[in-house]
Amino acid sequence: MQAPSIGGVRVRKGDGQTIRLARGATLTDFAEKIGADAASLVQVLFALGEMVTATQSVNDETLQILGEELNYDVQVVSPEDEDRELLESFSIEFGEDEGSEEDLAPRPPVVTVMGHVDHGKTKLLDAIRSANVVDKEAGGITQHIGAYQVATVVDEQERRITFIDTPGHEAFTAMRARGAQSTDIAVLVVAADDGVMPQTVEALNHAKAADVPIVVAVNKVDKPDADPSKVRGQLTEYGLVPEEYGGDTMFVDVSAKSQLNIEGLLESIVLTADASLDLRANPEQSAEGVAIEAHLDRGRGPVATVLVQRGTLRVGDSMVAGPAYGRVRAMLDEHGDPVDVADPSRPVLVLGLTAVPGAGDTFMVVADDRVARQIAEKREARERNAALAQRTARRTLEDFMQHMEKGETDELLLILKGDGSGSVEALEEALSKIDVGDDVSLRVIDRGVGAITETNVMLAAASDAVIIGFNVRPQGKATELAEREGVEIRYYSVIYSAIDEIEAALKGMLKPEYTEAQLGQAEIRAIFRSSKIGNIAGCMVTSGSIKRNSKARLLRDGSVVADNLDISSLRREKDDVTEVREGFECGLTLKGYNDIKIGDVVETFEMREIPRD
Repeated sequence: MQAPSIGGVRVRKGDGQTIRLARGATLTDFAEKIGADAASLVQVLFALGEMVTATQSVNDETLQILGEELNYDVQVVSPEDEDRELLESFSIEFGEDEGSEEDLAPRPPVVTVMGHVDHGKTKLLDAIRSANVVDKEAGGITQHIGAYQVATVVDEQERRITFIDTPGHEAFTAMRARGAQSTDIAVLVVAADDGVMPQTVEALNHAKAADVPIVVAVNKVDKPDADPSKVRGQLTEYGLVPEEYGGDTMFVDVSAKSQLNIEGLLESIVLTADASLDLRANPEQSAEGVAIEAHLDRGRGPVATVLVQRGTLRVGDSMVAGPAYGRVRAMLDEHGDPVDVADPSRPVLVLGLTAVPGAGDTFMVVADDRVARQIAEKREARERNAALAQRTARRTLEDFMQHMEKGETDELLLILKGDGSGSVEALEEALSKIDVGDDVSLRVIDRGVGAITETNVMLAAASDAVIIGFNVRPQGKATELAEREGVEIRYYSVIYSAIDEIEAALKGMLKPEYTEAQLGQAEIRAIFRSSKIGNIAGCMVTSGSIKRNSKARLLRDGSVVADNLDISSLRREKDDVTEVREGFECGLTLKGYNDIKIGDVVETFEMREIPRD
């Protein structure tokens, strides 16, 4: 049977069978699955208006369009399925407790502190762990995820609780969501004087989406205008009914500043965990968990804060976290003291990885360094292909012709460098939401953790991009190179300052918009002919004012007979004037235009720039 012709290209069509492809797959990958020639698929897409090479990463939409054309059901494998299949190829089971019921041991609850900015989340954690974090944060806003473990006594028994502190500014929505997904209990902090605010609702939604029990800490109850009952009433509207009102949510009145009722809050967390959750894990299996935050330390290299969720992590273990791998060289607790083992629900700082993992990446301990390296390399290649496919916007031949006719839209290219992967991710997420219209766009072409390097500067120079440094500075000769190449580097320590300035820059790239403002009208009542300057219109100003050098149009019987004219001269009696107001006579000439008649109306106007919001 001869293969059918598609757009002049002969390709054998399928009969609806399913083809599974990874994100960012190439046409070569597609061709191998269906036993076709990659070059023919390139031609098919070209006939459909897509210009794609055989080895270029292709986005999901293009793969599915090609599948429909060739009668294949294309299924793009989700990141979770990709990771599961990758680990299965190494005979690794992830995300499950191994062993029997007898092997499971109780573990401390993992608690995420959430709430509106300025409602005292970090001060509350200060009071809990007797440390001062607020003073170290730019603008008094927490900009990283930190994890800490504290102890309390409930029923004469010591109980440990792990706290995850999620950043407070609205730009960190993604990080807060990730915090809620790594947690057992959410503590919602609401200021008794402010009540429920937009980010309070946002944090509440994240906690509900993660399906975790919620304990409400009503903070600042020692302030004169505090009204804890108002907070209880407001949150009842969102489905959080206090126990004293017959509901099942524990509300605790606290004051972080005066350290009021902190023990009561810890006891409520433990009681909620005991009542609602069965918190057990197998401490004997290989360690698994999540990287909460990571950064590049000048002296120690890549450093990751990890939360062990099951198993026990030990110094010397081979681990892989996202695209990073390595042998655990050392572990530190929240006080900077070295620890040898980390059991379930224990957060530790891990040294020894080859790269900086992303915030939210899962980690696991594997048999040896070779397996860890292979898994990390495959993950990195997969992520790179997916990122390339996502970054490569679809452009059809039709789009290309339209861009050629209209001229390219302005685009601001950015390179993001930050001190932590969570901060970089949150900044990119916030910047992607800036919308100033279709005429100007923003694209992040590279991002990373650590100092700004010469490689970053060279990429910025080649692509005409701006480098954004968030709590980082240039390294080596990067500053000199930037000055020589004319590359702009902007430094920020507070994330919303970066967002505001970049939004302002995007608005500055917009072409100005103008609106017409009518100035006045004058009726022509006499015409004087001059051999030197042409026809002079003797006019009576009937409304507004007539200004010299303003734009004008000529109306005859209510219709525009000439537009975009200039008033080249304006006289009042024998004097040259710049303006003649309503009710006065004047003489004027229209530059380069003499076809005027008695009864015509000269209408003047000016174009005024519209200020952007």
